[in-house]
Amino acid sequence: MVEPFLENQTLQEALNNKRIFIVDLEVLQDICCKDDRLLSIQLFQEKRPDNPVFLPSDPPNTWLTAKMYYNNADASFHQSCTHLGFTHLLMEGVVICTHRNLSNSHPLFKLLAPHFLFLLAINTRGLYKLICPNGWVDKTMTVGRKGMFELIKKGLTRWHMNVHGIVPNEIKSREVESDILPHYPYRDDALLIYYTIRKYVSKVVHRFYDTDEKVLNDYEMQQWRAELVKDRKLGGCGLLGVPGEENNRFTNTEELVDTMTSIISTCSLGHAAANFQQYDDYAFPPNYPGILYGEPPKDKLPLPDGDILNRIPNKETTLDIMVITKLLSTRATKSLGDFESQFMFHPACIQASEEFREELAQISRQIKLRNRSQAFPYDWLDPEFIPNAISI
Repeated sequence: MVEPFLENQTLQEALNNKRIFIVDLEVLQDICCKDDRLLSIQLFQEKRPDNPVFLPSDPPNTWLTAKMYYNNADASFHQSCTHLGFTHLLMEGVVICTHRNLSNSHPLFKLLAPHFLFLLAINTRGLYKLICPNGWVDKTMTVGRKGMFELIKKGLTRWHMNVHGIVPNEIKSREVESDILPHYPYRDDALLIYYTIRKYVSKVVHRFYDTDEKVLNDYEMQQWRAELVKDRKLGGCGLLGVPGEENNRFTNTEELVDTMTSIISTCSLGHAAANFQQYDDYAFPPNYPGILYGEPPKDKLPLPDGDILNRIPNKETTLDIMVITKLLSTRATKSLGDFESQFMFHPACIQASEEFREELAQISRQIKLRNRSQAFPYDWLDPEFIPNAISI
């Protein structure tokens, strides 16, 4: 079936040589759309006669329509999980947990505080303005508000901090390392920034926890971790894969550094990568449609141009998509490392912050230099354009 597209390789050879990348949006199975359709992709999970595998050799409009429905499924996952669920809502729980358990004078509170700025406010505003019944999500997303919440709930059961919250581990889990996929700007930039954040966090953490015993005996911090992993039904964050799982507590500084780095990187580079490209992606619905009308194609019969036009949003809905995604693509806080408020005053912490800013500035210059020679520059993770916090 796919042999003409394998460049003289068998399917097994292409898989063994890691020349085929599979995106399985199985998490979308059984998620209801606004009209109670099931949304999935192949275009659906089950093997059946009315669920063919679409190929580039199919009639042009049929192949185009299949790609649009794939992107529609991907957009549903992106907005629900990658953006809202795995940054905004996940970190909202961390913010509340931090205020409950760490005093304002605690060094970990001071380290995290600049990255929590405005999050609770923007989440509340989004809930009442965008995700309300018959609001923006219901009007512009195939899954609608109900499907979005179902998908977030399902997605959070699969999110593990020690995998998805640690950039190098997340890259490895998707098998998109540099020796497999040479050109992947997100990976290259995210790794640079992640390790720079980790270096900064390590300097601050080791200033206050120079022995593992101090980690073990910090009851505020241990209680903080306990609430991070506590079931949501019992008032906790319900986070999975938080370092220290084997002993149900932090036992050494490296576990603490990994956790703090994961939180800060999620609030900064993680949200930046998920959020700020929205206008570029969504504003032209045929490219990345949040919503499509009608049923996905169930056969390979040729489709007329009018069939495609009938599936995409009308002018009013498209304008609504453009306005909100443009708003969401604006930056509301200072650049990463250039903190709005100063929380840490110890000389070692001030020096660590200054070195952090210097290293980020060097990365920014490096990314700008690379982008000059790129036909399609990737600047979403230029540190100059990464805010400190999830504030939009």
